[in-house]
Order: sequence, then structure tokens, then C-alpha cells
Amino acid sequence: MPKAIVIGAGIAGIAASLRLRSQGFDVEVYEANPYTGGKLHYIAQDGYRFDLGPSLFTMPQFVEELFELFGEEATSHFEYIQKEVICNYFWSDGTTFSAKSDKQEYIEELCETFDESPTKVNAFLNRNQQKYELTAPLFLENSLHKLKTYLNTNTLKSITQFYKLHIFQSLDQTAKAYFNNKKTVQLINRYATYNGSNPYKTPGIMSLIPHLEQYYGTFFPKGGMHRISQSLYELGLRQNVSFNLNSKVSSILTDKGKAVGVMLENREEQKADLVVCNMDVFPTYKSLLAGHKAPKKTLAQERSSSALIFYWGIERSFSNLDLHNIFFSDNYKEEFEYLFAKKSICDDPTVYVNISSKDNPDDAPENCENWFVMINAPANYDQDWNALVQKTRVNILRKLSGILNMDIEALIATEYILEPSGIEKNTSSHRGALYGAASNDIMAAFLRHPNFNKKIKNLYHCGGSVHPGGGIPLCMLSAKIVSDLVRYDFKTQ
Repeated sequence: MPKAIVIGAGIAGIAASLRLRSQGFDVEVYEANPYTGGKLHYIAQDGYRFDLGPSLFTMPQFVEELFELFGEEATSHFEYIQKEVICNYFWSDGTTFSAKSDKQEYIEELCETFDESPTKVNAFLNRNQQKYELTAPLFLENSLHKLKTYLNTNTLKSITQFYKLHIFQSLDQTAKAYFNNKKTVQLINRYATYNGSNPYKTPGIMSLIPHLEQYYGTFFPKGGMHRISQSLYELGLRQNVSFNLNSKVSSILTDKGKAVGVMLENREEQKADLVVCNMDVFPTYKSLLAGHKAPKKTLAQERSSSALIFYWGIERSFSNLDLHNIFFSDNYKEEFEYLFAKKSICDDPTVYVNISSKDNPDDAPENCENWFVMINAPANYDQDWNALVQKTRVNILRKLSGILNMDIEALIATEYILEPSGIEKNTSSHRGALYGAASNDIMAAFLRHPNFNKKIKNLYHCGGSVHPGGGIPLCMLSAKIVSDLVRYDFKTQ
């Protein structure tokens, strides 16, 4: 039986291990941490449970697919509910908007709240669907770096309708072409943060992201986001995937231009027919492939944003909040100038509050809530994070207390804080960037590292720092692309 080694048990690494196992490989996964899931981890503190990483769950079919590979019913091991409310939005002037999953309800309430044209809103949503349908086969489901990807009718169709993708204007410019109210534009601009980018620079094609929420829906996994990774880890164990925790890989072994295994930190060598690396490509080249020439342009790309997260146990419940809540900045453009130009945090950041206890009551004591309070933060460039954290904490509390008309600090029963340098340390993400490279350039998608290694045969790459990008759905798609490449290269089933 051919053997595959997967470096890293993040969501993409676990997904890749399952797909390779279904193709007949003996699969060994090596993970430096004492747990699986990567950023999809959790903590429990003083009676509260917090998911540490990703908080948005869309496109559950990508999880279900992995169970189906082995003839298992996903619902027997992994359950989720669909949310009727996508997100609640709040502004400092008292404006609120609850984005519904029902398309018609969404359009009616958006137009009523912001005095927008139903015709234009419909046109915007329909264009977003077109963008997704035109680009998914090329940009999301296949390798951008293989000629065969371009030699098919789907790609040719995408190229002939390139003008529909808004490639040559920013997301902000795209939103302004459809909407008049600056709050509606701000609502659309926030989707740039889903891949850690700047809406005033990232291409307008990014407006396809709200289509995924609106068309496919948003969901909540029973047991929390951590159940996504753990249900797949458990599936791997049932299918005889070997997970080696506390097992740090120190280098990828090569021979005559081929990956032939890995060396562990204890100097032990493990041989394999192929290696899949789920590690951020920057430390992969700097550490695991130290003797090999690195792709300079790829590694020199601007880093995506990171995050500053306060995990607060709140001794009260709020009926006007749901699972996802956004408290907008009064000056959105300034916020992104601070993030990407000044590498700092403005005094009035947009605040995202996720409350999983709304759907999973066991995550907090009775009549209490577990608040995951996040703002976008710059990548780690050795800023004084202690000072930034303390200043920003005061600013966030002032903002939330003002909009909710309640002294939030007085309600905090427990607190845990995670900032970019901690994210970098815990996940080996270069500079703590959540999505690898930012997408602030029209060529960013093509500059992302491919899912195979151009210099080293039998070495593949998955995860948020490579094609097609960060976030749970894209990470899982990266694993699928890797498995397709392996199937082609190794002629497996």
C-alpha cells in the first residue's frame, strides 16, 4: 500500500488525509500541537466554552462529502442547524439591520432600512451568483497552475464573460455602482475581511462572497465550530488514519527532486511516497525546505489581516443579539488605512461579536453568554501588542456599551485574549496572518502558492496560505484539489 504523510492536522490537513485514505493510501499525519484542528480549537474557562478560531460555517456539503467517501451518514456524527438570521448589524447612530437568510425578506428589509432600489439589490445579488458560477470551476475547484484547467468549456465560458467579474475595480467601487446609502456600501465592503483584505483595493469579484451566505445559507454546528474538525478527526481514526500529536516535523526529506518523507524534531525519519504540507508556505520554505530555493514573489506578497480577539464570559443575556453581530466603525476607510498602511489599530474599529451560546446553551451558565469579540488587526510586525491590546479593549468596551446602552465591562466574568503574535505562535501562520497573503491585487489569486510544488515532485500543499485561499470552505477545497492532483499523478482510484 502506498504511503502518504500529511504535515499538520488543521482542517485542510485532516480533509486531505481522509481523501488520500479513500484513494488507498496508508496515511500518517504529524501534528506539532497536542490537539487536532489547527485554528479550529477551543478553550473552556470558568464555566464558559469558546471556539478560538473560525466562527462562520457555510457550505456544510464539503464536510458531508468526506463522510460519504466512506459510506457513512454524516448526520450520525455531525449535526448542524441553518440560521434564519445571517447577521445583525449595528451603527453608532442607532441604525440596525438584521440580514435574513430568506432572499426576498432580505431584499425588502434592506430596501426599507437603507432606502435602496429593489431592482438594483436584485441585480447585485444575481450578478454575485453569476460571478460564483463563472469562477468556481476555475478559481476554487481546480489548480490555477495546471494547463489542463484552462482547456475546458467552463474556463472558456468564464474568459468570454470576464467583464461580468468586476476584476478591474475595487469591491468598494462595485458596491457603489449598485447602492446609494453609505451604510449599505459598508455592509458589502465588510466581505473583504473574509479573506483578510482591504475593500478599497481588493477586486470587485469578492462580492461573490455574500452570495455564498445568501444562496447556500449560514449554519451552526451542534457542539460548536470545534465539532467540524473533531468529527472529521474521529472519522479519520475510524478509517485507520494515523494521527501523531506532539510530533513536530523539522524538515521535508527529498531525493533527486522528489519528496520521500519527513524528519521529525527528534531526528527520526519517516519515509513516504508523497508528502502533503498543511503548514503555512512561508515557514514551510524557511524551515522545512531550508535548503531549497523559495518562490520569492509568492513569499513577498502582502500579508492578510490578523485578529485581536477578546473571549468574554458575560453575566447577562441580550435579546437583540444573535450568533453573528457586527458593530460598525464610523470611518471604515480609516480602519483599513490603519490595518494595512500603518500596521496598527484605529480608535474606532468595527467589532464582531459571536455568541455560540445562543444556539448551544451549554457554552455559558444560565442567563449568561459567551462573547467572542473580534476586530481585524494588522499582521504581526513586532508591534507593542500589550499597549495595543489595552488601548483597544477600552475602545471596544466604549463602543459596545454605547450602542447596547449597557456597561459591558461590569458584566465580564472571565476573559481570555488572543492577538496576532499569539496566533502566529499557536498556528505557525507567518506574522499571524489568518489567510496567508492578502487579496489586495488583481493578480493575487494567481500569485498564491499552487497546491503542488513546482520544484519538488510528490510534494503537495493545502490550507489557507495556498490556492484557493483561507476560510473553512476554501481550505477544504484545497484538500480536494490536492487529492485530484494525486489521483492524476499516482493513477489511484
